[in-house]
Amino acid sequence: MADYKDIKGGTVQNFAGDPPAPINGQVWYDSTAVAFQYRSSNPAGSWASGGTMNTVRADFGSAGIQTATLAIGGSPVTANVESYNGSAWTEGANINTGRNSHAANGTQTSALFYMGDDPERTGKTESWNGTSWSETADLTTARRQGGGLGADNESALAFGGETAPVNNLDITESWNGTSWTEVADLNTARVAMTGAGIVTAGLSISARILDAPSPYTGITELWNGTSWTEVADLNTARSDLGGAGTSTLALAFGGYTGTARSVNTEAYNGTSWAEVNNLSLARSQLGGAGIQTAAIAMGGGVPPNTGVSEEWNAPTETNETITI
Repeated sequence: MADYKDIKGGTVQNFAGDPPAPINGQVWYDSTAVAFQYRSSNPAGSWASGGTMNTVRADFGSAGIQTATLAIGGSPVTANVESYNGSAWTEGANINTGRNSHAANGTQTSALFYMGDDPERTGKTESWNGTSWSETADLTTARRQGGGLGADNESALAFGGETAPVNNLDITESWNGTSWTEVADLNTARVAMTGAGIVTAGLSISARILDAPSPYTGITELWNGTSWTEVADLNTARSDLGGAGTSTLALAFGGYTGTARSVNTEAYNGTSWAEVNNLSLARSQLGGAGIQTAAIAMGGGVPPNTGVSEEWNAPTETNETITI
């Protein structure tokens, strides 16, 4: 049997602590800890259990980062809003009009949510200042199941969706903190997509095209602040998925493929999508927030609906002690 020297080309070295730049799989003796140690790496990233929401829901709006998240409204139709602190969910101030099938963006202290069913398609918009929700100017085109993105309650982009059954929208509207303005349309009209990024650099990810022969799609479009450009498709076509990140470093997870709810997770590097480790729980109509290296997936439809959250963490490297 080959020994460590045969495999690595050298003997196990002695260090008072850690080596200056340990590599994955390296073994050494730590004379300070009086133990053999090795470098362990998880290059793919992984999902871990997070806190469970107080109100089980699907088809809701979400905003924030992994450790400071908002879950807004949802189905069954509710006005309930919850905030997440990285370990537990707490109920907060309700939105003024309960609804589902809407979009949202921003942070835990500065958020915007818009469109949805109220119970008909609506353009209603509400702004969150960290304390309360205020109704503001409506979208120009009332709709549901569209996508949204943006940094806070002063800037947002709403795109796609539907105004009635079998009516795909390509309309995009931009929010300036006071009013909505129509800007350049999506290249492909569709519903039930997710978004990532900000109003000057964002992504519209995947979707469903109503009444199409093959309705589920992986279409991804890039927004440069002025127009949309088609970029690489997701590997797994689906709708009603969660998303997080930026226009060049995004994460897409869960969703519905037309035959099943998905656990699939994909990462975008600005050029292409790559499959990475799956969610633990298959679901669609879920919420998503955060960045590519630290995201959260929450709630959704299994069925039945769930309040389960999962946290995505970037590739990690740690030192592990060898027990002899």
